[in-house]
Amino acid sequence: MHTVPFAFDFFSLETIQALAQDYGYWTIFFGIMLENMGLPLPGETVTLVGGFLAGSEELAYRWVLSSAIAGAVIGDSIGYWIGFYGGWSLLLRLGTLLRIDESNLIKIREQFSQNADKAVIFGRFVALLRFFAGPLAGIAQMPYWKFLLCNLLGASLWGTTMVTLAFFIGRLIPLATLVSWVTQFTVAILFLVLLWLGIFWWMEKRQQAPAAD
Repeated sequence: MHTVPFAFDFFSLETIQALAQDYGYWTIFFGIMLENMGLPLPGETVTLVGGFLAGSEELAYRWVLSSAIAGAVIGDSIGYWIGFYGGWSLLLRLGTLLRIDESNLIKIREQFSQNADKAVIFGRFVALLRFFAGPLAGIAQMPYWKFLLCNLLGASLWGTTMVTLAFFIGRLIPLATLVSWVTQFTVAILFLVLLWLGIFWWMEKRQQAPAAD
């Protein structure tokens, strides 16, 4: 029986692997669900560990995948309703602390609303956005039926990709290396998204400048 440390390495790869070996599919389900609710937990690592253990025949592939998808869908739905009912007021308070005008927050909400379906489907592959997509969709008042369809599609794509990747590649390289590569990839995607948003914001400012003159 593996022991679970309570120090700074509570969410280390070794700890997550020990939890998955001890509690199986519940670790995968709850780890991913809590992350998708908006908590900064390593759901991606949990999924990769599940796929790795399936590849080593300690867990069953189909149940790892089912647990990952179910946890992602339920967690994101909870995050959506949290954002829907209380997210905007919380965002306004945060904006006050950061000295961001409400008008700018409204513009950000409108821009997200225009791309909410893409963010929910593909945001799982982007660092940070994975656990913000659900609450942000709720704040943007995205229709729940549309959110649920995008949520299910995104969870299925992400879960299948991560579990299958770890299932096969985990047999060829160490799990720690795989987790590191996937993390670097998602951070790189985040950088590109932020760069694109920065360029879009800069171009919009340039277009508004002549009009102000």
